[in-house]
Amino acid sequence: MAGELMVGELAGRSGVSVSALHFYERKGLIQSVRTTGNQRRYDREVLRRVALIQVAQELGIPLAEVGAAFAELPKGKHPTRNDWERLSGKWAADLDRRITLLHKLRDSLAKCIGCRRLSIGRCSLFNTGDHLAAVGSGPILLRGPVPKRERGGRRISGSPDNQV
Repeated sequence: MAGELMVGELAGRSGVSVSALHFYERKGLIQSVRTTGNQRRYDREVLRRVALIQVAQELGIPLAEVGAAFAELPKGKHPTRNDWERLSGKWAADLDRRITLLHKLRDSLAKCIGCRRLSIGRCSLFNTGDHLAAVGSGPILLRGPVPKRERGGRRISGSPDNQV
């Protein structure tokens, strides 16, 4: 039919592999119609959906969220500009949060790599839940005494070795 794309055409125009398009279709993110010869045909509007899927994936938005957003688009007609704006508006707060976190990471990461402060709590990237940080960096104490082993893997009983 006029205005419809074959799967190879859609792949070529979107830059997405045919297998990825099939995957998106299985997940309900895009739809095709079948010809009498059982070939997939996609409406040109699917190009917009595939582009949005690609951007969402680059931003770390799970495909399940993309699918939930697409489910709110009108059925049986092409989404309007207002439909797309409403969809993107729902992601704005999450994207702003991600941008803030990325800025913090960018500004802190270079200062913290190798600064040896991660384990003592003075670093802005310090993991507050790391109760073993006071022990220091490197191997940590995971459990009680672990028997030492000779070459060949035999245990030497009674020898404590707390580091794993």
